[in-house]
Amino acid sequence: MKTEAQHSAERDTGTLSTLNDDGSRKWLKPRVSPGRYLIKRRLFAWFLILIFTALPYITINSKPAVLLDILHREFTFFGMTFLPTDTLLLALFIVSVFITVFLMTALLGRVWCGWACPQTVYMEFVYRPIERFFTGVPGRKKNKLQAGPFGGVLKNVSYLLVSLFLAHTFLAYFVGIDSLIHWVGRSPLDHPTSFIVILFVTGMILFDFGIFREQMCIVACPYGRFQSVMLDRNSLIISYDPNRGEPRGRMRRAKKGSPTPVDLTVSAPPKEPELGDCIDCAMCVTTCPTGIDIRDGLQLECIGCAQCIDACDTIMDKVGRDRGLIRYSTQEAIDGKPTHLIRPRVIIYPLLLTLVLTLFVVVLVGKKPIDVTILREQGLPYVSNDDGSMITNNIKIKLVNRTPASTTFAVRIAGDPGASFVGTENGSLLIEADPREPVTQGVAIVTPREAFAAGKGMLEITFEIGNENLSVEQTYRLIGPRGSVSK
Repeated sequence: MKTEAQHSAERDTGTLSTLNDDGSRKWLKPRVSPGRYLIKRRLFAWFLILIFTALPYITINSKPAVLLDILHREFTFFGMTFLPTDTLLLALFIVSVFITVFLMTALLGRVWCGWACPQTVYMEFVYRPIERFFTGVPGRKKNKLQAGPFGGVLKNVSYLLVSLFLAHTFLAYFVGIDSLIHWVGRSPLDHPTSFIVILFVTGMILFDFGIFREQMCIVACPYGRFQSVMLDRNSLIISYDPNRGEPRGRMRRAKKGSPTPVDLTVSAPPKEPELGDCIDCAMCVTTCPTGIDIRDGLQLECIGCAQCIDACDTIMDKVGRDRGLIRYSTQEAIDGKPTHLIRPRVIIYPLLLTLVLTLFVVVLVGKKPIDVTILREQGLPYVSNDDGSMITNNIKIKLVNRTPASTTFAVRIAGDPGASFVGTENGSLLIEADPREPVTQGVAIVTPREAFAAGKGMLEITFEIGNENLSVEQTYRLIGPRGSVSK
């Protein structure tokens, strides 16, 4: 039995839970600890897997539910398509996601990591069950398949098939299910780039879940290191209660002839204090998917999966002790202090989230069916004719047609500012735009010099852009000389 000093010395080494003392990789094969949290996590994981698999097949308003078309720079979420010109919307969306993560972490700790992260969901509820089925469960006798050479081969074949399925599902989010089905039915020689992408993604998934595994959470993912600034002493975390469990020690059975079949007193020197509820069975360690000892306190490797809670509760039931030696709690509650739900960060985060989402909705509702950008051509700001009576501004009109059909837009100058397009019919500039494709048209605008006399070398005009179904307006300032024409 390790003493508290030995446990303290181990905590001070700073060695990762997946490394041996000599620096070599410690391969983890955690035990499964049945319990109420495992049942809930398994049901939730299957639900998430179903959603992830089904989303590419679901259409909303004739659009995929989720499509991240990087090639054409279109991002569709539940029937709503965002274009590269929607920079503000995308920025607000990303900021809202981060604020939500901060808020959920402040309240519920690493609930994302243990319950919803794809790394945890597929590792613990797809790949590890396959491994246990073909190669056996630690601590149990292996059957003929698991003990023979074919168990490992079948495990790797299963890994490959599952990884291929996940790679195709993952690719469907970027190219659409119709394109994916079309590619699958053709020879890889007809679409070598897509085939190479599939092979690469499949290889990365195999490497992640077959080799890298828990190292993704411990080494690669930055979330565990960020938790120190996102958590506080009132955040819900998985905690071991040292006040109840320490000093830990094993129980011993009574000798034959004892009036009771089992002596629940602990084997400790008479003068030492009575041992706590922790019997030092190490079940919480052997069941941990990242190999940590939760009794050492909050650690960045803890993903909040609650397997140690299920394991400890089972042991407590067997030895006749109350459950909850390891439980969801807060650091304040473990120290015997009241937990405060309302605190500054829990107030600030929702306020910020409400503000960002409000701005998102306002910008989204005000989004026009045409994106119009007017830019000045490179070179001189304006050009005068020989006698200086007419001023020419060379500009570029950039349109993005957000409607689903090709459209010809008419651009004209509203009102009667004296400005007109050069070389156009009926004073209108016609621009044909394909759906969601940017188109740029250069044009010259000629203006009498007198139009700039009342201003400071600038004239504000309004462009009307539209067709028979829609119309938008865009203001622009022409540049010219200051003052009137000399007599």
